[in-house]
Order: sequence, then structure tokens, then C-alpha cells
Amino acid sequence: MPNKPCIAITMGDPCGIGPEIIIKALQSPEIANICVPLVIGDRLALERALSTCASTLKITEVSSAVDARQMNGNAIQLLALSHLTDSDIRYGAPSVAAGDAVYRYICTAANLCLDGHVNAMVTAPISKEAMHRAGHDYPGHTELLAELCGTDNFVMMLAGDLLRVSLVTIHEALADVPRLVTFEQVLKTIRITAEGVARLTGKASPRLAVLALNPHCGEGGKFGSQDKDIIEPAVKAARLEGIDAEGPLPADTLFHFAQQGGYDGVVAMYHDQGLIPLKMLHFDDGVNITLGLPIIRTSVDHGTAYNLAGSGKASEKSLLAAIRMACGMAR
Repeated sequence: MPNKPCIAITMGDPCGIGPEIIIKALQSPEIANICVPLVIGDRLALERALSTCASTLKITEVSSAVDARQMNGNAIQLLALSHLTDSDIRYGAPSVAAGDAVYRYICTAANLCLDGHVNAMVTAPISKEAMHRAGHDYPGHTELLAELCGTDNFVMMLAGDLLRVSLVTIHEALADVPRLVTFEQVLKTIRITAEGVARLTGKASPRLAVLALNPHCGEGGKFGSQDKDIIEPAVKAARLEGIDAEGPLPADTLFHFAQQGGYDGVVAMYHDQGLIPLKMLHFDDGVNITLGLPIIRTSVDHGTAYNLAGSGKASEKSLLAAIRMACGMAR
């Protein structure tokens, strides 16, 4: 493929499965055919993963994305930003040193995207605990990337072949969700989701389902007033802008129809409301996409899986799907 996009792949927490799933994904001939992958991370962690996965791939360190584009062969192009020790990367034991390194991997990949040196970034899973201990207090990738890109207009979406689900609130305590579900936030999420799903599907006016916050859409106010007073007016405002949105709809039945193709995207009010059904269907091949950023960022839809780290058993399917989607969006 001529002019293949260069994709920065951040290692994530080296104490988890990130390095292993990167090795497994890069062993696929498909990846070399569709992009120039540039791994951003740590050499020792990557070498350990090569051994764990019994891979014959080699590592070539590069100093820039330009160098990666000029390389040939099946070597892994690594931009080594850290020099961690064995004690820093013990499996299943997030460390301060690893947490700080993870933060630098993400920042570097984002800046490479912003500067146009790479076409997209794909992220392996991180330990928020390790980042917090290292002094980088972010709820997750999404909020850090929004800050780096200087925008408040971002939406987290997880997508598979059957479902695409975006979130009005992301990593928040459940007790805080009702006050965070505002007219402005719901309308903003619908707008950004409509634009993002249009890009992903090629449909000029994708059909969106907007979920209720409360059971049975509040049952006429008996279970809460947010659905009638906040979500319904936001949906009406979106429709006046020409967005094909419907809601609020009850979450306990909506996903049955959505997974049958009735909707191109679903707007959920909070994390577990949307992501439990998504991961039931797309645990292995779901992709996390940050919509609304001036850069392309996709990610795996799972965590660090410390219980599998070092076993070589972790699945690379979600990472492969994330790389494919980043390439498609870049093209």
C-alpha cells in the first residue's frame, strides 16, 4: 500500500499485558501491509515480551518517526523513552517509575500527532494507579489527551462491528453522574457522536439512540426527572440541528434493537450503562475511540490484565482492531 500511515503505538503499563499484545499484533503480516508502526515505550519491557511470546521479531531503536518510515524489514521500530529496570516492571506490580514512563509515552505520541509526524496514535492499557502515584492525576487516557490537545469537546466511544457506544460521563463516581448529566453535556455528546459516527460509517446522517438515565425513562418522574427535563430537551435540540437522534430510550431494552442494526450509534449517560453491553458483544474486538480531538486516537477496550501478564496468553484482537481502525480513519 503506497503512502502507508505511520501509527504511534504506546506501550501502556509495562507491568501489564501491553508489551505482549503489541508483539503479537506486530507479528501479523496484515499490520506491515497497512501501516508503518512506531512503538513508543521501553526496550527491556519489549525484549521481555519477545521472549514471553517466543517471537522472532527484532527491535530497532529509532530517534524519530521519520526514521521509522525509512526502515524496511520485519523489525519493530521502537522509540525508547524510558530505561526501566527489572524491579520497575515486575508483572502485576505497578510502579512509580512505570507510571511516569507511561505518561511520557502518551504525551510524546500525542505531540507527534499534533505536529503531523505520525498520522494516528493507538494506546495499550495503562495503570491509572501508577500514573497517580507518579504525580499525573488523570482519570484516564481520554482526559489527558483532551488536555494535551487543548479541547473540552471530546467524547469517549467504544465501537465494534455491531455496536458503537459513546458516553456523556466517563470515569466518574456513580453518585456524581446525575448532576453531571446536563442539557449542555448531553447535546454536546450527541453532536460529537453524530459527527464521529458519520466518519466511521460513511453515512451523512447516522441514526443515534440516546439512553435515559433512570429506569423506564424515569416512569413519568417517579424515578427521577432528568429524562424529561434534561435528556428529552437535548434530543429535541439535536433534531432541530438536523441530527437523527431518538430518545430518551430505556437502556434495558434498547441494546437488543441496537445490536440488530437498528441504530448506527448509542449515546449512554454513564460508563457501565453503555460499556457492559458493548463488552458483552465486543470484548475481544472492541475499540476505544476518542472523538472530537484534532488527532486520531484509538485504543484497546480492556485493561492491563495483570493476572495474564507474563503468560503470553493475552489476546491481541482488540489491539489489532484498534490499529486497523486508526489506519482507516487516517486514510
